Amino acid sequence: MQIHLISVGNRMPDWVQQGYNEYAKRLPRECELILKEIPADKRRNGDIERITKTEGERMIAALPNRAHVVTLDIPGKPWTTPDLSQAMQRWLGNGQPVALMVGGPEGLSAQVKAMAQECWSLSALTFPHPLVRVIVAEQIYRAWSLMHNHPYHR
Repeated sequence: MQIHLISVGNRMPDWVQQGYNEYAKRLPRECELILKEIPADKRRNGDIERITKTEGERMIAALPNRAHVVTLDIPGKPWTTPDLSQAMQRWLGNGQPVALMVGGPEGLSAQVKAMAQECWSLSALTFPHPLVRVIVAEQIYRAWSLMHNHPYHR
């Protein structure tokens, strides 16, 4: 199974790349986590609708064929690690690539939200987008370890 983390923003600080890479490299080939960075639109004139629409179009263009789309958004369903592990079991059974969609500071476009088969809320808190990458990578690894009775998840 391939899980594509499609996230707005590039040129992340080293600690973000290191944190993300640490967990992504721990995953086996049968559960590959692939980061696709979408350049953020310029935020000079404050046209939020145009910004999110443009970023959304880029995110949609980065989707793998037949992807199962999961948006990460505050109004989504809060999952426990066992919930995520069950979702991953379900995704594995579907045989489709999975796309986890993380928007920019203004959130996800309406087009991206409309494509979602599931909506996952990491927390009622608002996290900086760079940190979300690290949290998602760690939780994917933790859920995989739970599925395989690996001692990482205790």
